[in-house]
Amino acid sequence: MAARKGRRRTCGTGEPMEAESSDARTEGPAQVYLPGRGPPLREGEELVMDEEAYVLYHRAQTGAPCLSFDIVRDHLGDSRTELPLTLYLCAGTQAESAQSNRLMMLRMHNLHGTKPPPSEGSDEEEEEEEEEEEEERKPQLELAMVPHYGGINRVRVSWLGDEPVAAVWSEKGQVEVFALRRLLQVVADPQALATFLRDEQARVKPIFAFAGHMGEGFALDWSPRVSGRLLTGDCQKNIHLWTPVDGGSWHVDQRPFVGHTRSVEDLQWSPTEDTVFASCSADASIRIWDIRAAPGKACMLTTATAHDGDVNVISWSRREPFLLSGGDDGALKIWDLRQFKSGSPVATFKQHVAPVTSVEWHPQDSGVFAASGADNQITQWDLAVERDPEAGDAETDPALADLPQQLLFVHQGETDLKELHWHPQCPGVLVSTALSGFTVFRTVSV
Repeated sequence: MAARKGRRRTCGTGEPMEAESSDARTEGPAQVYLPGRGPPLREGEELVMDEEAYVLYHRAQTGAPCLSFDIVRDHLGDSRTELPLTLYLCAGTQAESAQSNRLMMLRMHNLHGTKPPPSEGSDEEEEEEEEEEEEERKPQLELAMVPHYGGINRVRVSWLGDEPVAAVWSEKGQVEVFALRRLLQVVADPQALATFLRDEQARVKPIFAFAGHMGEGFALDWSPRVSGRLLTGDCQKNIHLWTPVDGGSWHVDQRPFVGHTRSVEDLQWSPTEDTVFASCSADASIRIWDIRAAPGKACMLTTATAHDGDVNVISWSRREPFLLSGGDDGALKIWDLRQFKSGSPVATFKQHVAPVTSVEWHPQDSGVFAASGADNQITQWDLAVERDPEAGDAETDPALADLPQQLLFVHQGETDLKELHWHPQCPGVLVSTALSGFTVFRTVSV
């Protein structure tokens, strides 16, 4: 794992992206580059990363790409801002063959901040010191992997008391629950990791599995309020409720929650009510449910046409009565649940020029959220931001004039972005997965 130093620039809208030419004969003044706006890059032009726009930036490769991952809450403390950072991820692969897939625990550590540019006129001794420092600052990655037959569509992690577990949706049409304690132990101990990979990994099996869905799916969410309560939704429009029972098992209600007419794409439990959850679907709707009612009558509220097409992802704010959604139309919409019956969002933002693949509210800042799209952009937003009328950007550069005022930052450089999460214990740190691998970063904007 190493910090990327490629020739591209990804930065906030306050410091727009610039196209640079690798051909000296065509070089000219730096120009604003924004995805989907203005002419595409010409042959020989490249985007160069501005490291000053990032407090932290690292990339990691794990072999086969991961469609989904989750951040594992650890015991290293909350509100960690001191560098270097350590973090844990649980992820699942989408390999070319079913038998080549893995469920993985990742330990990323020694994650330092972006390095300041070298000073001019530095002597040989200073250069040697910089090389030694560079060696000490190298990021580290440990992987504990277990075989998993079938590509993994989605992974969600929860703590059941003192026991960490992962729920795994796979392409074989099953949802499985894996115990993670041993994997967490070995990634922090090189000797134990070597023993695990040699003698133990092939013996790791799920502690529970449910094959009652009629096909594969993606929607999955653990309740943040009731330990062990789980929702799973499939591509056949059905949602099932899992209730924990004694002995470390689950009762899965065979009666599905019905109402959607196409694939259930995402599920989110309410952060404030034990029995309420939201769902979104390829039928373009968002629904609010209450599990106290019979599954066939549990849908309380519906917005039938939430987006112009599939609604891919939703995120329920833990601090405000807001639901955030992203769709195939590239739009990001905010729904005030107190006005949900109106069928109209309180805000709509359009920066992505391809389907939105992931959305998530910032865990500490109620007005901030992030989104990723199939246009290979990650965007950061702040509802509290308004354009400064005295700022000159819009006047000097017409390309910036029609940007949403609340758009803080546009990050690029990934290929085929799939999912992102804010780290709940490291304020401002975002982690994403894409075909090109994992990225861990914090911008100057958040």
